[in-house]
Amino acid sequence: MTRHDITPEQESAERATAPGRTRVVRLVAVLLVVLAWFAIGSIGGPLVGRLSEVQKNDNASFLPKSAESTEVQQLAAKFTDTSTLPYFVVVERPGGLKAADQAAVQQFIAGIPDLTFAGKGKTLGEYLRQKPTFAVPSQDKQALLVPVPLDSKKAAEPLQGSSALYEGAKAMRESAARTLAPQGLKVYVTGPGGVLADFVTAFSGIDGILLVVALGVVFVILLIVYRSPILPFAVLITSMFGLAAAALVIYPLASNGTIALNGQSQGILSILVVGASTDYALLLVSRYREELHDHPSKWAAMRASWRAAAEPIIASGATVILGLLCLMLSQLGNTRGLGPVGALGIAGALLSALTFLPAVLLLFGRKIFWPLIPRVDHVHAEDSVGRRGIWGRVAGLVGRHPRRVWVTTLVLLLACVAFVPTLKASGISQSQIFLNKVESVTGQEVLARHFPAGSGTPVQIVAPADKAQAVATRARAESGVASVTLGDNPAAPPKVVDGQVLVQATLTPAADSPAAETVVDNLRRDLDQVSPHVLVGGSTAINLDVRHASERDLRVIIPTILAVIFVVLMLLLRSLVAPVVLVVANVISFAATLGVAALVFNHVFDFPGSDPSTPLYAFVFLVALGIDYSIFLMTRVREEAQERGTRPGILVGLAVTGGVITSAGVVLAATFSALAVLPILFLVQIAFIVAFGVLLDTLVVRSLLVPAFSYDIDSRIWWPGRLSR
Repeated sequence: MTRHDITPEQESAERATAPGRTRVVRLVAVLLVVLAWFAIGSIGGPLVGRLSEVQKNDNASFLPKSAESTEVQQLAAKFTDTSTLPYFVVVERPGGLKAADQAAVQQFIAGIPDLTFAGKGKTLGEYLRQKPTFAVPSQDKQALLVPVPLDSKKAAEPLQGSSALYEGAKAMRESAARTLAPQGLKVYVTGPGGVLADFVTAFSGIDGILLVVALGVVFVILLIVYRSPILPFAVLITSMFGLAAAALVIYPLASNGTIALNGQSQGILSILVVGASTDYALLLVSRYREELHDHPSKWAAMRASWRAAAEPIIASGATVILGLLCLMLSQLGNTRGLGPVGALGIAGALLSALTFLPAVLLLFGRKIFWPLIPRVDHVHAEDSVGRRGIWGRVAGLVGRHPRRVWVTTLVLLLACVAFVPTLKASGISQSQIFLNKVESVTGQEVLARHFPAGSGTPVQIVAPADKAQAVATRARAESGVASVTLGDNPAAPPKVVDGQVLVQATLTPAADSPAAETVVDNLRRDLDQVSPHVLVGGSTAINLDVRHASERDLRVIIPTILAVIFVVLMLLLRSLVAPVVLVVANVISFAATLGVAALVFNHVFDFPGSDPSTPLYAFVFLVALGIDYSIFLMTRVREEAQERGTRPGILVGLAVTGGVITSAGVVLAATFSALAVLPILFLVQIAFIVAFGVLLDTLVVRSLLVPAFSYDIDSRIWWPGRLSR
């Protein structure tokens, strides 16, 4: 319903009856909605902070059962204990170890089981698979390596707001600082356990940090947009209630294993909900303020604005929800888990924006806009087309030179697209994930200087017993393999289970590096020639299979998301041409963003590369969220075109929605930028790509390319719908 759907007589009649029972019923309904949301917030709010309790951050658990490394993991359990997660304590004296160093380190090792977790009432010994007893000297006599085997299942259990994994690394680091550092020895806690402990540190307080940064940035932007001290609080509370509603569903589903939740998806969830709910709120509030210029009654203004804004908001939310649910086609559990987690977050944002926010706006009425209270003056934004205000002038430019505008814009975007092939997304080592210098990364570098970098995390090869020697011989000949042993104990004959044996190969490159993945890839290919029944697994193989699954997901999920978006747009706009134009424009915008990101990552930030899943995550957020702004624009254009004609409708739609859509884009870009506060390469790259891409889509694609091209082809944009005729 537009402002023209309610006649003055109808509104007068409404106002005449409103002071009676109707007004009381309306007020009670509004209060009930507000109270219901406060109840949701009181229950779901605490669960937001507890989502970290139900996280899973193990790469192996994210792979499908059909992955070769998953099969090896299951088979290897028959030969050796696979529930061990080792710390590697590396002790170094660069000038060479002294005679007393071995005794000091041995004393340090003896005390490891008795190390206490401060304030937790636990000791490290309660979580060990076995007590560490020895230190392995390096060939250059400058370092010692102490494996500390942790029980991976016990270590993953929550421990009074922390975990044994983190507390164990912390306790050993503090003990080494007290006992070994004063003697001139350098000590590093690294290995898989040390790296994961540093991950815990990096993600500690993720909810609080991200929410404070995101909400602070959004509050400042809303103050500038609304110039009201009251309205920003209503919008921010709306987003927090949306997050609480999402957590109310996500927490039980993640705790019973129905969906997978990890640190990345939890961080993205809060950013996604705050950004989306603020976008929806901006659109509704803008339309409400617009209607207040025409309606003396706040109830009539809200009815008109809600009916006008609900369709694009619901279509936008449905597009993002369906796009995120397409991630369930992924072979990776963490990517697959983000689908329902993100979709539930958007559903919470959608519900709170369409119910709680209108109720608050009605409770406060016009006063919520104080000090700039809208009056009934029948002044409309479309009156500025071509004359005043930045968006009026932009609309005028599009109307005067449509073809020149869209051709120039398209050429500039395609120039950015040309740099997409330079984006390095073939994978990085686990140590390169951190942007700050953490002890586990430094320790891994020290370990690689004195030992084979793959020490302690060997490649596991399951082979037929009669081919075991041939497999070991072929593996030793492989470039990048430092040593090979039959079984898990070189001093004992290999254990045979079901006609198979376990062969372990220590690699020269670090086990978590792309170079090690190349060695595993070569091993699989070459060992297949020895026997087609040989399987190659281990932590490096897991990383390799994750990369292959990410590449497959990119090929499958992107076309699916595009098809879903096209169908939603087709139903919303009653057209075939308009959805094609919008989808193509957003794909070009996404490609241009990746091209700019490649230039910035390679030549400004000097990043070592990107995770293979980065383009997929970027696509989901940019295209599924970026299409929002085109939806907001074209639904208003279609509404205006029904009364004015297509070309005038395009100019009016652009002028009217320009300010609110730009504000929404700035809010979403600023919200995602909050991810950059975490020292994790993947999240910083996603923050840049989404923030830049949203601004590019808002300021260029939606403002110039789409309206100018649509204006140029005129009513054919609605073909084959009624408006095209």
